[in-house]
Amino acid sequence: MEEKFNRLVFIPIAAVLFLMIGYQYVCPADSNTCYFRSDEKGLFQRYSSGFELVYTEADEDLPSKITSKFNFTERDLDRHVDFNIRGDDVMVFLHIQKTGGTTFGRHLVKNIQLEQPCDCMPGQRKCTCHRPGRAESWLFSRFSTGWSCGLHADWTELTSCVPVVMNKRDKKSAQKNKRNFYYITMLRDPVSRYLSEWKHVQRGATWKTALHMCDGRSPTQDELPACYSGEDWTGVPLADFMSCPSNLANNRQVRMLADLSLVGCYNMTTVSELERGRVLLASAKANLRNMAFYGLTEFQRKTQYLFERTFGLRFIRAFTQINSTRAASVGISEKVRWRIEGLNALDVELYEYAKELFLRRYQYNRQRQHREERLRRWRERQQRQRLHRPYLAELWRLGGGGEGGRGKRSR
Repeated sequence: MEEKFNRLVFIPIAAVLFLMIGYQYVCPADSNTCYFRSDEKGLFQRYSSGFELVYTEADEDLPSKITSKFNFTERDLDRHVDFNIRGDDVMVFLHIQKTGGTTFGRHLVKNIQLEQPCDCMPGQRKCTCHRPGRAESWLFSRFSTGWSCGLHADWTELTSCVPVVMNKRDKKSAQKNKRNFYYITMLRDPVSRYLSEWKHVQRGATWKTALHMCDGRSPTQDELPACYSGEDWTGVPLADFMSCPSNLANNRQVRMLADLSLVGCYNMTTVSELERGRVLLASAKANLRNMAFYGLTEFQRKTQYLFERTFGLRFIRAFTQINSTRAASVGISEKVRWRIEGLNALDVELYEYAKELFLRRYQYNRQRQHREERLRRWRERQQRQRLHRPYLAELWRLGGGGEGGRGKRSR
């Protein structure tokens, strides 16, 4: 009688234990697997045309559907870099004016979790960013190495200058030491960037000390005439700013990302204007696509996420989206906007290309992260099952479900 009573008590206890253990398999503590809502949607939803991003609260600054205009391959989307900070790898930041590059540059020297953080002394603009245990820099940027290749050096300048400068700084032979240079940059909506540059020039900025080196020389005054007389262009009206044909603010992002040697540098007589624009745009797209990483000013959180996924580095503090810029406060008519878009037609097309590629890279990485997390949870469940299997077998035996239990009762 007592044995029967014990078995009756044991059955519900064992059932509860089985349920608790099973719940841990299906619903790990760090997952949202068992968070149910009647209107819940997953992060990704498969359509016949591929993966399209579903609008979620975490992605409120993404459109509910990315319209596909360009044919990107998986190789274009997968930009993971095995960045060896202890070796000879160098991260090179191409800083385009008025794209939020100053803020991003500060993130690079002050906000990354590193084994040996950059040494930023109070009151000094530059920081020392050495590799762990070595007095060599892993970062080439305004806030680490200064304007070593010229003020706001472009792709044409950096690719020819950076290897020489870095080998000279670290006293290494270019023949004996093959470095990996990982180029990164930031882009911005062309109209907002243009207006921001105008306001900056209006306050006295000139960037006239920029070298604009191409094929071993700077442009002549005839090739790149000044837009103003005197020391600067302070107080320039927007109409005058737009009227200067040699204003480098026009299509600045394409010019700074393209290989200028393909069109004779700043010599406008080598090819027609139409052909020049076509070649520069194609070059800028190719260089941007093949860069290790680029971010968009309008998507700060996604820029942070993609940088961390690309380089395997983590930021200490989250990026902040700031929309109240000087450019945002400028009121312009539709006619003026059309004129700015016309002056920056190449930048407009480049940004459209860059934005879709950026959002698809974000989408691709979120999908991949989702798979990685599911695989991790599956492995954890497998591990828990292996750990619990002997315990469950013992419970079954004590409950009379095993041969040992029946043998004991028969005696």
